[in-house]
Parts: sequence; C-alpha cells; structure tokens
Amino acid sequence: MINLAVIPARGGSKRIPGKNIKNFAGKPIISYSIEAAKKCGIFDRIIVSTDCDKIAEVSQSAGAEVPFVRPSELSDDNTPTAPVLEHALKWLESEGCSVKYLCCIYPTAPFVRSEDLIKGYKLLVENNVSSIFSLTEFEFTIFRGLKINDEGFIEMLWPEHELTRSQDLPTAFHDAGQFYWLDSEKFLKNKKLYAEDAKPVILPRVLVQDIDTLEDWEIAEIMYEACKKKGLL
Repeated sequence: MINLAVIPARGGSKRIPGKNIKNFAGKPIISYSIEAAKKCGIFDRIIVSTDCDKIAEVSQSAGAEVPFVRPSELSDDNTPTAPVLEHALKWLESEGCSVKYLCCIYPTAPFVRSEDLIKGYKLLVENNVSSIFSLTEFEFTIFRGLKINDEGFIEMLWPEHELTRSQDLPTAFHDAGQFYWLDSEKFLKNKKLYAEDAKPVILPRVLVQDIDTLEDWEIAEIMYEACKKKGLL
C-alpha cells in the first residue's frame, strides 16, 4: 500500500483565468505544491487530477504524474473536493494500486511547506484518526462579530459576549486551505474531509493567504517574498 498525494487542479477558473498554472513569483503556482510534496520524501506517487491538457503539461514538467483525465462531471464550478479524491482512489484501485494514506494538496498553495505536510502525516499515523488538516487562527475574535439585519441596523452575532474581554473568549480557527491528510479506507466510508475525529496542523497566519481575486494574488506575492526573506519558506 502506498502514500499518495493528489493535487486537484481543474481548468476553467473564472475569477483568475488560468489560475492553477498562472505565474506566481517566478513559476507556475501549482509547481509549489508539487515541489513541497516531492521534498517530503513520504509520497510514493504525486498525482494531479485535472481535465485540462495545459495543466497536465505544466504538472508533468514540475515532476507530477497525470495518469488520467478527470471526468467532466467532476470538473465544474460546484464540484467539491471529496468526490475528486474518491475518483482518484478508485481509479488507482482499478489499476491494482492500493492507497493507505492520501494527502490532498491544493494547487494554489504556494505557502505550503514540506515540514507541515510531514507533521500532518505523523499526526495521522500516530493518532490513527480519519483526517488531519491545516488550520490558522482568525485575526480577530469571531465572538465579537457583527451583522446587518433586515432593517439595516447593526447587531452582534453573539450579544452575550458584548462585555466579555477578548482574552476570555475561545480561540477560533479557520481552514487554512493548504492540505488534508486522509486515511483512505476511512475516507471511502465516510466521504468526509472534516471527519468527526479530525486533528489540526496549526499554521502561523502569515503563511495563510486566500487567493480568490487578482488583488489577493498581488498581496500573496508580496507576502511570499517577505516570508522568504524572513526564512519562513
């Protein structure tokens, strides 16, 4: 049984055309995920799941395999990650390749580090859990969050915390959007990335950049160069 990395990278991005292979700080953004996976030394195979010939070509040049074309029904805007991973696992099974542990690494995660991938792998194996994924702390406490109601007035989401000191409120986290480690047997049963027994790899906020717009992209490149100078990458 093998350890597998799957990088899901469909074509057809609308907000940032060609997003998965767009040049980021000097090279195609997907190459950062491939290189981090290769540097780990814990993956028997690194596969990119894509429906796009150009993404396949760039991925292969960076050192990944593209052994199949992702089906069109798994390549639209609304397709979640889990069915894409399930397809990859079942395709490999049909080829006689059994997977013990699977790591999904997103293609637009240039801040992903091999040491964090290795940490996640060790957590998965040592704790015998279903999944591990990357988290980071919210910059501000979410328990002081506000909303605008139907009448246009401001309301607290949790009014019971209006007078609670921020240091007395629980620390809240969000998905860092870099990677998920999965026990493949458990995953094929529950089909969940966020399993009930999931454990975290907590990342510093500076290494977590959500890239959805061109402005996000520009900010992420600036932060990437700053993190490199600091020795964080």
